[in-house]
Amino acid sequence: MASPQPHPQDEYQSPQPSTSGYSLPEILDDEVPEPSVPWVDISPPRRSLCWKRKREWSDESEEEPEEEPEKSHDPEPEETWVVESLHGLKMKLKRRRVSPVLPEHHEAFNRLLEDPVVKKFLAWDKDLRLSDKYLLAMVIAYFSRAGLFSWQYRRIHFFLALYLANDMEEDNQAPKQDMFYFLYGKNHSQRPLFHKLRLQFICSMRWRTWVSREELEEIQAYDPEHWVWTRDRTLLPSAPGTVEA
Repeated sequence: MASPQPHPQDEYQSPQPSTSGYSLPEILDDEVPEPSVPWVDISPPRRSLCWKRKREWSDESEEEPEEEPEKSHDPEPEETWVVESLHGLKMKLKRRRVSPVLPEHHEAFNRLLEDPVVKKFLAWDKDLRLSDKYLLAMVIAYFSRAGLFSWQYRRIHFFLALYLANDMEEDNQAPKQDMFYFLYGKNHSQRPLFHKLRLQFICSMRWRTWVSREELEEIQAYDPEHWVWTRDRTLLPSAPGTVEA
C-alpha cells in the first residue's frame, strides 16, 4: 500500500497521551467479563519457542486418549471452483479462494474497538500513520490466523497485531516507536516483553504474516459501512508545504 511522505524524525513530535504512558498490567489486562484464560506463557517453553493452545480432551471414556500431534485451530485457506459463465453446453470455471476470516473474528475486533485504551489510541493517531483502514484490516486477518477463541482476544493482541501490520507494510520505523511511546511513555523496560509476546504471536500464526490485497478487501466488504474503513490516508488533506502528485 502507498505510504505517506515520512516526516523527519527530528521535527515530528507525537502528542502525549500521558506523562508516563500506561503500565504493563493496563496493556495486558482487559475488562471484558469473560473467563480469564492466559494467552501466552512467558516462561521458557519445554518443547518449542512457539506457544500452542492445548487440546481439551473429553472424559467420555475411562481410557486415556492416545497422544496426537497438536494442531492449529485456525482454518486453512481453501480454494473452490465456481461457475464464471455459461456458453451453450460449455461452462467456464474459475478458482476462488475461501477466506479463513470468520464473523467471530470481526466480532472480536469490534469488541476491542470499544476498549478505552484502544479508543484513545485511534483518536491519538490523527494522521493515520499507524492505523489506517488497511492496517486495521490486517489486525482482523491476524486474529483469524492466531487460533484463539474470539473471547480470548485482549487489548494486547490488538496492539501486537497492529505493530506487526506496520512492520510488514510500512518502511518508516518512527511510527512504531510512537506506539511504544503511547503505550509506555518514556519507560523502555517493558519493550522487551512486548517483543517477546510479538514473537509468540507470530509463531501462533505459523509465520503467515503476509496478507494479500484481495483478503483485505474481503475483510472490509464484510461490513462496508463500518466507521474504521473511513480511516483512509488518501482522503487526508496534504501536509503544509507538500505538493500533491
